[in-house]
Amino acid sequence: MNQAVTFPVETLLARVEAIYRRAGLNMVQATSIARVIVAGERDACKSHGIYRIEGTLRTLKAGKVRPDAQPRLLAGEGEAILRVDADGGFANPAFDLGLGELAKRARKLGMAALVINDCTHFSALWSEVEGVTSEGLACIAMCPSYSTVAPAGGNQALLGTNPFAFGWPRPGGHPYVFDFATSVAARGEIELYRRAGKPLPEGWAIDADGQPTTDPDAALAGAMLPFGGHKGSAIGTMIELLSAAMIGDMNSRESLDYLGTTALAPKHGELIIAFSPERFAAGRPGNPFDRAETLFEAIVGQGARLPSQRRFQARDRATREGITLSAEEVALLDRLHDQGLDAIS
Repeated sequence: MNQAVTFPVETLLARVEAIYRRAGLNMVQATSIARVIVAGERDACKSHGIYRIEGTLRTLKAGKVRPDAQPRLLAGEGEAILRVDADGGFANPAFDLGLGELAKRARKLGMAALVINDCTHFSALWSEVEGVTSEGLACIAMCPSYSTVAPAGGNQALLGTNPFAFGWPRPGGHPYVFDFATSVAARGEIELYRRAGKPLPEGWAIDADGQPTTDPDAALAGAMLPFGGHKGSAIGTMIELLSAAMIGDMNSRESLDYLGTTALAPKHGELIIAFSPERFAAGRPGNPFDRAETLFEAIVGQGARLPSQRRFQARDRATREGITLSAEEVALLDRLHDQGLDAIS
């Protein structure tokens, strides 16, 4: 096969799910993971699409994630803090389990937090954020990673890429969503530059000696830099505190020590906080959703673009026309399906 192939979204979803089942994951794990992998391709986020499959399978083959994990919801009656024990599995099935109760309590109490512990995380956070906005709630989500980012002014990796995401529901349309690493770029982006044989932009990374570099291999052996200098460094540190120290789970340094390599998906926890705009605005003039739309219209009216707009356009197009993969990507899927974990070095 030497031509690109276009798959309907559901067909590609079934194909990726079959790969994970062939590798030994139970249905709970395979279904959730396949969904977020295909969502990355659907939304033209190649760094979080099928490229991620090999890393998750490598983590599985190394024995660092449980293929038979069954997440458990731990929730006291009436409490604003919910906890899901991921049982050593991936974060996505744990989030799926906790979403309904998180939404229920946020609507009742005005806000609620979902803590996920003992999980392996590999995906973008916009999937979780959009799950919450689909319930009519605003949301922030965050998690550490493993140490690949030097703090501002430092010369060695200490922080993780530490993604941070926010979502606001928009009745009748796609939500307002942003999701970004607190490093200049996600680690997956640097890996894609490496695979393409392209130099990195200036200011993305330092090498193992703490010197600026545009060589992807040197960057992967050294450290990425935080976005915005000391501002990104401070936000990355905040995420270490809130979604590691505060929830009693691994920080980025501890995750790297546990894995011993950055070739595997990181193990840590995750924090998702949901807010009810109606409850917060109760008794005050104006509808919070109408006021939000006024702000969005003003932004777009200046010629600016809302975050995730391109991703949503790609989603709408893929939903209509399907997801096109290159011949090399199709060959990768075939190999992983046919060989399972034997295909992973």
